[in-house]
Amino acid sequence: MASPASLRSLYRSLLRELPPRPLLATPPTPVHRMIRARISAPEAAAGAGASTPPAQVSAAEAQQLVAYLRAQREYVTLIERYNPGMNMSTEERVRLTARKVGMDLPKEFR
Repeated sequence: MASPASLRSLYRSLLRELPPRPLLATPPTPVHRMIRARISAPEAAAGAGASTPPAQVSAAEAQQLVAYLRAQREYVTLIERYNPGMNMSTEERVRLTARKVGMDLPKEFR
């Protein structure tokens, strides 16, 4: 069975992985409300005919969600780091590619 301390730890881990929000300025988002409801009442969230206790199923799902959110955050970080031209315009990308091989493109007249 999942202890209250481990459930609190899972809840904090989930909140750490979600985008931050101002604490007092806005009400909780639907995602925050759903996570809180699933953590606080795991018996109601799981099916009645399951062979494992509902609290363990809910805790296992929460751990998988934390792992997924961490992997997504790391993926975005790596894409931004190793693919810096993703957010550049075509002209800027061509100019930087030419500079990599030692060429300076002439300025265009308009």
